[in-house]
Amino acid sequence: MSNVFRAWGRAFLSQWHGKMLMMSIVPFLLALGVWAVALYFYLQPLVDYLHAQFADHNLFATSTSWLRSLGLGTLTSVVVPLIAMLALLPLMILTALIFIGVVAMPLIGRHVGLRHYPQLEQRKGGSVVGSVGVALGGMAIFIGLWILTLPLYAFPPLAVLVQALLWGWLTCRVMVYDTLADYASTEERQQILREHRWRLLVIGVVSGAAGALPGAIWLGGVMAVVMFPFLAAISIWLYVLIFIFTGLWFAYYCLDALARLRAQEVIEKE
Repeated sequence: MSNVFRAWGRAFLSQWHGKMLMMSIVPFLLALGVWAVALYFYLQPLVDYLHAQFADHNLFATSTSWLRSLGLGTLTSVVVPLIAMLALLPLMILTALIFIGVVAMPLIGRHVGLRHYPQLEQRKGGSVVGSVGVALGGMAIFIGLWILTLPLYAFPPLAVLVQALLWGWLTCRVMVYDTLADYASTEERQQILREHRWRLLVIGVVSGAAGALPGAIWLGGVMAVVMFPFLAAISIWLYVLIFIFTGLWFAYYCLDALARLRAQEVIEKE
């Protein structure tokens, strides 16, 4: 685990590099633009649709009784927008993740590689299309599991734990591919995933726990409708920053693992 902590420290210092801070702007603006349009045109229709479904199936009485039994009676008046935002949250994560993977991760990989691992040969085992495919495939599974675990939000500590585990798996899947896309061959990437799976998952889970913060701010828009656009923007910005730090953490760990793997191969050949 010492390599995990060392990679964290190096990522923390690199997070404040001017290039890394500037790098967060483009994905943030792209994600913000997409969500500004989406929320303007589709948020109210989604809320209206859910409200109609609740009215048609007498779900207001059921949800009110259930929330009051859990001591969450204050949420009865906002249950419909709360469900709408819980449904939209994974999609917001997806856009931030894809923009980070396509725009920022190649730059993060080159930044870390050229500064700290200039001896590593770039074997180009990944591509932009592959990155998007991995993100979309992982997100499809993530959304399905997210929907299945929505009832756990009645028990916040358990919900946070499950969310962290889901994030851990998703970020591990996506970030390892993006980090090693330029530097590792397909075989090397698969070997690193096999040999370092649990340590990579730890990095993902810790990052997943941090990912709960912007989600909480996003859902806070239910309680403060007037502030909702600003809270949504802050949430997207925090997601971008967390993804960039996570990308740096994975980059330092994975490139170090790749350097050690190739050094071991040289020793074995000799």
